[in-house]
Amino acid sequence: MRLASLFSGGKDSMMALWLMEQQGHRLPYLVNIVPSRSDSWVFHTPNLHLLPLIAESMGKELVQAEGGEDEAHDLAALKETLSSLDVDGVVTGAVASDYQWDRVNRVCEHLGLKTFSPLWRKGQALLMDEILDAGIDCCVVAVMAEGLDEGWLGRRIDAEALEELDRLAVRHGINVAGEGGEYESLVLDSPLHSRPLVVAAAERSMGRDSGFLKVTGAHLGSRKDSMNSRRPT
Repeated sequence: MRLASLFSGGKDSMMALWLMEQQGHRLPYLVNIVPSRSDSWVFHTPNLHLLPLIAESMGKELVQAEGGEDEAHDLAALKETLSSLDVDGVVTGAVASDYQWDRVNRVCEHLGLKTFSPLWRKGQALLMDEILDAGIDCCVVAVMAEGLDEGWLGRRIDAEALEELDRLAVRHGINVAGEGGEYESLVLDSPLHSRPLVVAAAERSMGRDSGFLKVTGAHLGSRKDSMNSRRPT
């Protein structure tokens, strides 16, 4: 089938896209809605300015639209954007959020589009292992939970990080996949990337309950950059 992928630049939307391509579907479009509010319950917001570089690396067409003053306007922007594309369905990276899944599904149903959520209700520890096994390289760009301090901002999500997340899950009850809003991620490389995203400069900001990594400089590098990449500074 010819599908559009709702894409945020985070690990879940990347994994969903990769899985659907592995099943033989064609996904020429990456669709992204930029909410006006940073606390959107439906759409991911950190570092969306990097999506053109990621789309270029994957050879996809990025279809990005501005949302509005509230969730209703964001969903209206999604509906208008999807209605302009010649596709049979939409892929989402939804894992456990009924709120997000329900609202996107309603938009797709109204347009007569099939919805595919290949990560839906997957065991989240298993999902994180599968993301690493797939060769998806990502880092943490936002933290919003006890136990996740400034040291996590820019940290690669690798096997060592997953072990620590498991310990934090036992101690603080966090979700290892971040499905409770504990953290957000940014994909740097994947099997679909022709070149990795290299973070050249970033700014960290940490408040009482949350912290963010804003990427201020980035470019597409080489496979050597990917193998020898270091933590964003």
